[in-house]
Amino acid sequence: MRNIWTICRREMYAYFVSPIAWVLMTIFALFCGFFAWFASAEFLLESQRAMMSGQSFPMNINEQVIAWIFSNIAIVALLVVPLISMRLFAEEKRQGTIELLATSPVRDYQIVIGKWLAAFLMFASLLLILAIDYSFLFAYGNPDWKPVATGFLGALLQGGCLLALGTFLSALTKNQIVAGAIGFGLGLLLWLLSWATAFGNSPTVQVLNYLSIVSHLDSFSRGVIDSKDIVYYLSMIFLGLFLTTRSLESLRWRA
Repeated sequence: MRNIWTICRREMYAYFVSPIAWVLMTIFALFCGFFAWFASAEFLLESQRAMMSGQSFPMNINEQVIAWIFSNIAIVALLVVPLISMRLFAEEKRQGTIELLATSPVRDYQIVIGKWLAAFLMFASLLLILAIDYSFLFAYGNPDWKPVATGFLGALLQGGCLLALGTFLSALTKNQIVAGAIGFGLGLLLWLLSWATAFGNSPTVQVLNYLSIVSHLDSFSRGVIDSKDIVYYLSMIFLGLFLTTRSLESLRWRA
């Protein structure tokens, strides 16, 4: 555990001494602020229109604001996560330090988990910005806290899943741009699989929809924790880290 934490701290230091963390936090803050402002303004505008016309308006801030923001942040994560994970191993290969890392007395799985954990904490720090935006909803409104809590859980699981896959892709190349581009393409593919539901409800369509990384976030944003969604995310995280460990082991053999 000490080796994992040491590697994690090293990677976190690398994030915050470089512009990477600050640029990502700025971009993410702009997106979060815009989504929160737009959803809240649209909610207030529709409620005022309904009151002026004498019509009843379903004042459900959880479905019309919170769930909407989480669904859009999930799409933003497809762009942000590859930028976090692309440097984990590709940078080591570019600098020529991967051989030292591969021949160190640290176990392969400790290296992989340590790097993935640092990227996961980096992503979690981005979600803290979204938590600040949600704090204003609680300050001036009365939303249910459960969909917010489960929504953050789902966002963390989705981010961890994409980061695990991105870590594996980073271990395959020494070019960060290539790792980031392939990571974005893979995340986009896993998102587009949910569009298969438009072609019916056959077993093949159901399998493709289950493999979609975004469709599993819907229940979390509604305040529902479904075991199949947790199993999916944890399985994908395990798969990504397992493949990365095997890739690092092959590098150690060649070294």
